[in-house]
Amino acid sequence: MIHRFSYTAPTELTDLLALLETAGPGAKLLAGGTDLLVNIRNGLVKPNTVVDVKRIPEAHAIMSDNTKGLRIGWAVTINDILKNTDIASSYQLLQTCAHDLASYQVRNRATVVGNIVNASPCSDMAPALLCLDASIEIASSKAYRTVPVRQFFTGVKRTVLNPDEMVIGITIPIQSKGAKGKYRKLKRIQGHDLGIIGVAVAQVGDGMRIGVSSAAPTPVATGNLPLDISVSDAIAVVDALISPISDVRCTKEYRRFMVSEFTRRLLVEVRA
Repeated sequence: MIHRFSYTAPTELTDLLALLETAGPGAKLLAGGTDLLVNIRNGLVKPNTVVDVKRIPEAHAIMSDNTKGLRIGWAVTINDILKNTDIASSYQLLQTCAHDLASYQVRNRATVVGNIVNASPCSDMAPALLCLDASIEIASSKAYRTVPVRQFFTGVKRTVLNPDEMVIGITIPIQSKGAKGKYRKLKRIQGHDLGIIGVAVAQVGDGMRIGVSSAAPTPVATGNLPLDISVSDAIAVVDALISPISDVRCTKEYRRFMVSEFTRRLLVEVRA
């Protein structure tokens, strides 16, 4: 039997935040629903209230500014990212990672914010956002705060969000505009699949950054590495960051090997 819940769709952000304060942990937010609805059907999540967050106009906004950088609203879909010309010209790594997320149909529903809030270790968007030094905008009815994406994840499926808070945007600083980057995702099949591992390498300003998913409890990334860092030194830095596990999809040894291999290949490609 499908779990029964109430449904509401606020049209103002203030009303949405007030609802979160009163509803508490029993409320779940619906943007794309690609994880939430599946989890409800499978009995993994049993919300009292599902709050549709898509009816608020600013939720869908993508704003590119020559002084502030890029801001992505909380209901912007993965396909919105892939269609945006400003992102294509200035934040191309976002599109590269977005293209590897599931199928076209899923990308038409799945949101960038949802992919981050879900806090899966194999998030496709996290390596790009980590490399581009993104920040997460968090709001409640009482306060607003900004958290670097590097500090947002606290464990598998866990984040710094409190029950009365929601992510209202993701910002990428102007310093990351024009970053040159590449992403590779290892999958079991040629088509869409969860990542066995994912590696992004980006040249941002005067440094190199490497982001990795599916090789630790959370997505991880290096700090700024020298542009001329050797491949072996870069691999050593990344290897120290990750703590892969063996599961039904892959052994930890193979994960570690492929992270190193993708790091090597991507460094060569980004520098070409």
